[in-house]
Amino acid sequence: MTYPFLKGHGTENDFVLLPDHDGSVHGDLSAERVRALCDRRAGIGGDGVLRVLRRDGGWFMDYRNADGSVSEMCGNGIRVFGRHLVEEGLADPSRPLEVDTRDGIKVLTFDGDDITVDMGAPKVLGGTEVSVPGHTWPALHVDMGNPHAVAFLDDLDDAGPLLEAPTHDPAVYPAGVNVELVVRRGPQHVAMRVHERGSGETRSCGTGACAVMVATALADGAPRGTAYTIDLPGGTLSITWTEDDRVLMTGPALIVARGTTAL
Repeated sequence: MTYPFLKGHGTENDFVLLPDHDGSVHGDLSAERVRALCDRRAGIGGDGVLRVLRRDGGWFMDYRNADGSVSEMCGNGIRVFGRHLVEEGLADPSRPLEVDTRDGIKVLTFDGDDITVDMGAPKVLGGTEVSVPGHTWPALHVDMGNPHAVAFLDDLDDAGPLLEAPTHDPAVYPAGVNVELVVRRGPQHVAMRVHERGSGETRSCGTGACAVMVATALADGAPRGTAYTIDLPGGTLSITWTEDDRVLMTGPALIVARGTTAL
């Protein structure tokens, strides 16, 4: 059996999209199929899979990491999801779009090439630490629907190639964690690298960038409403933590290919 797919990315965090509005094509999407689709040599290639479902009259983003594991939320992915709906005429870009996720409903607004997502309220859960061979850094545990450990470094090269996940406290993160390594570039401006649980080091992570913004704003004592620029290997995101405790993430999203596959 063949079925349609699309390929898209948000700041080079790339995804395979599966239009499956009534859930009849993929049923309970298997981890094996997700791994096959995300394989960069034998498959289509991606950091994860976004399945496009209808649920209770609205849209639901069924997100899976590249290893087939289920994730609660994907910030870059939801922008790609929204771009797909607009390009297919399934959503009106002049109006806010609600998309349900495993972390609840997120609201997207469109402005040309950019999409802003209300990512909800962050949860700041205290200090921890992360390590790579030869280095250990204090980190802040920030939950953006999925768990993050944010560590500030003097130099991003200190971490070396993030082929393996940085070591973390399993008591703090029993289901694994996304680790963000951060350096300062200037006022309200940082750069980061990220190792995502289930996908490895990626070119970008939207929820991770939100966690980084929250950690940096807290370290700076910045007033709510201050916009931060977050540089990632794949591009730049703008993020604001509002007076009413919402994290707003703005960045691009593109659909770059479509076709059919038998994977």
